[in-house]
Parts: sequence; structure tokens; C-alpha cells
Amino acid sequence: MKSAGAEGVKETAMRGEGFDWRAFDAYLFDIDGTLLISRDAVHHEAFMSAMRRNYGRHVGLDGVPVQGSTDPLILLNALRRAGICESDARSVLATAMEEMCAEVEAREHELRPELCRAVPELLAQLSASGKLLGVSSGNIERIGWAKLRAAGIHDYFSFGSFSDRNETRAEIFRWGAGEARRRLGERARICFIGDTPADVEAARECGHAVIAVATGIFSVAELAEGNPQMCIPGCHCLCGSEQ
Repeated sequence: MKSAGAEGVKETAMRGEGFDWRAFDAYLFDIDGTLLISRDAVHHEAFMSAMRRNYGRHVGLDGVPVQGSTDPLILLNALRRAGICESDARSVLATAMEEMCAEVEAREHELRPELCRAVPELLAQLSASGKLLGVSSGNIERIGWAKLRAAGIHDYFSFGSFSDRNETRAEIFRWGAGEARRRLGERARICFIGDTPADVEAARECGHAVIAVATGIFSVAELAEGNPQMCIPGCHCLCGSEQ
């Protein structure tokens, strides 16, 4: 049974009481489920073909955690479930990821990203206010930028932190925060925005604020369990009269 205190903390996180989300110098966004929803199978099919070519067998993603994970870890977990040891899986991991990128870029015209509600408005408002915008995503870098180009929001972002440099989400967030401070100075205040409990956990592990948006598969209540500074249905809650 949950205590009244725990429920109170969760309710505060859901409302963002006492949290001035506008006070930050840099905002780092997750991509999938936060900025956009992919309405195509290009990324998924690139996974499948890369594993088939490099590991000589069909390897599916059934039962492999995907939401809140990273491309390298998804590949390694899928291969492990297929009975391939980690040393063998890692031996051609870089080649497999390169092939994934090449396939997604070759099929970029097939990408069908659907922007989450009010994302363009929020990005425009933050940009007009002089905020530094970046992405912190579990995608491989070239795939992440391809999705943002296809969605028409690529130019809002000055930099990105992706999974080909760092495998875990916490490492991705930490590198992204470091890059933001390299550009703005060590006293820069940084806020992450993501849609999974893994985003909330990674930001908190790195010591930064996080806004959780329930635009992916997790509800506001589920996201609030991790005690983000703010937990909302979507980016529309940060725009205009719906602040």
C-alpha cells in the first residue's frame, strides 16, 4: 500500500508544482515518442536486415525491451536472445550499425514521422527565447537526424547526443549535458524532456531536471512514479494558454 506521502510526491510531479520549466538555458529532447511517432517500418527493417546479413540468421525483436533503450543495446539483447554470445555479437556491431544507417538514409523518402502535438510550437517558442536546443536519443546519430529531417524540425537543434558514442541512456544524457555546458558555460541550467521511465531515470542519475511527457506508451501516472520535476500529457501543456 502506498503512503500518503508517496502519493503527494507523485501528484506534485504530475502538476510540476514549484518547478519553473522556463528557467533553463538548454533543453535536450528525446526523439521517438517525445518529438515524433514513426508511422513507418524503415528503422525496424534496417535492424532486421543488418542482423540477417551480419549474423547469418533471422533475429526478431519479440521480447526485447525497445522503449527507452538504445540501438546498440537493442541489437545486443536481440542477438543474446537468439543464442549469440556477446563477444560474437560485438565483433561486427559497428558494421551492423553502419549498415543500418546506410539503409535508413537510402530510404529516407519512406520515413513517415508524425510530430507529437504542439512540438513545432514549443520548439519555435524556445528557439525565439534564445534557448539552446539539442537531442538526447537512443537512436544511432545518422538515423536520428534522418528522422528529424523527415519531420521538418532538424534545424531547431544545434547538436545531438546519440547511441553510437554512448550505449546507455544515462551516458547519452551525461554527454549531452556536457556538450551543452561546453557551449554555454559550466553554470548553464539543463532540462531533459522524454517520454519513458528510462528518460526520467537517466536525467536524475545525471543530476539534471526532467520533464516527462506521456506521448509514448507510458501514462502520466506511470511516468510520475519516477518523480520527474514535471509530468504532463504532452508538449501542448507547455505552449501558450495551456501552460
